[in-house]
Amino acid sequence: MDESYTLHAERRVDAGKGASRRLRRTGKVPGIVYGANSEPEMIEVSHNELIRRLDNEAFYSHILSIDIDGKIESAVLKDLQRHPSKPFVMHLDLQRVRAGEKLRMQVPLHFINEDTAVGVKLGGVISHTINEVEVSCFPQDLPEYIDVDVGSLDIGDSLRLSDLRLPDGVELSSILSAGGDEQVVSVSAPRTEAAEEAEGEVGEEEMGEGEAESEED
Repeated sequence: MDESYTLHAERRVDAGKGASRRLRRTGKVPGIVYGANSEPEMIEVSHNELIRRLDNEAFYSHILSIDIDGKIESAVLKDLQRHPSKPFVMHLDLQRVRAGEKLRMQVPLHFINEDTAVGVKLGGVISHTINEVEVSCFPQDLPEYIDVDVGSLDIGDSLRLSDLRLPDGVELSSILSAGGDEQVVSVSAPRTEAAEEAEGEVGEEEMGEGEAESEED
């Protein structure tokens, strides 16, 4: 069992905001494990252990082993609630997985060959429109990430979701749903000094018009 993808947990009985606050003061994070036609189970995990696991990008898109008082559950991380201003995790949701049941997960995109892309060599600039995609697959086919090779892109070229090369058994949920075939990455021409100066002149003209209108008022 790979320790990087193992999370130790304990069952918890007390529910509610007050119980969760007391739990957090002891360095624990409340959570829940649900799905796979089983009853939801409230758990608590060590905040320090969770933070160490979250440093590993693959933890977000990997089948995890949740050790609940010695009983191992296979699950994926579905949601994290973080404190709005402090580096604390407030709650986590884990979804059980079962072989033979498809799941939907967000998987990161890894862009490769950016420095040697045709358009970049000509001075173009690469722009990432999205950095992760939702996939649908069986647990055993879940990829940790999807490579996006941009080496052949020239200035003006782009790749869309339908252009991605997916591992066997993996589909894109965003294409299957109403999301459509979004643009993923593109290479644009470099901004010229003339264009930047023109934009600056337009901005100054608009500012001058605004000041003139104010004086007339």
